Amino acid sequence: MKKKCEECGREIIGRTDKKFCSDYCRNAYHNKLNKDTNNLIRNTNNRLRKNYRILESFSLKDGKTTTPKTKLTDKGFDFEHITSIYTTKKGTVYYFVYDLGYLPLDNDFIMIVKRE
Repeated sequence: MKKKCEECGREIIGRTDKKFCSDYCRNAYHNKLNKDTNNLIRNTNNRLRKNYRILESFSLKDGKTTTPKTKLTDKGFDFEHITSIYTTKKGTVYYFVYDLGYLPLDNDFIMIVKRE
């Protein structure tokens, strides 16, 4: 019995465990499978990436730095989009975008930290 390519349906020549006739078909199949078809998901991922790039743009000394909140908002940081929240034993709440996070401080300052 001849196996057919999962992407284009052509006959597969070669190893018995092959699923695709070429690298092109394999890539096309997986690109379709992993495509963000939902606008909400795509827009949220774009916003998270932008937030991460903004946090990453600050120079960290010993894994942290402090900056006025306006510097983040001027760069377009969206405080509504985070990936996790970490609460310390003392009750301090850090907001993270992947491994970079921030802690709101008094007087509209923000401490940016990198999780180890």
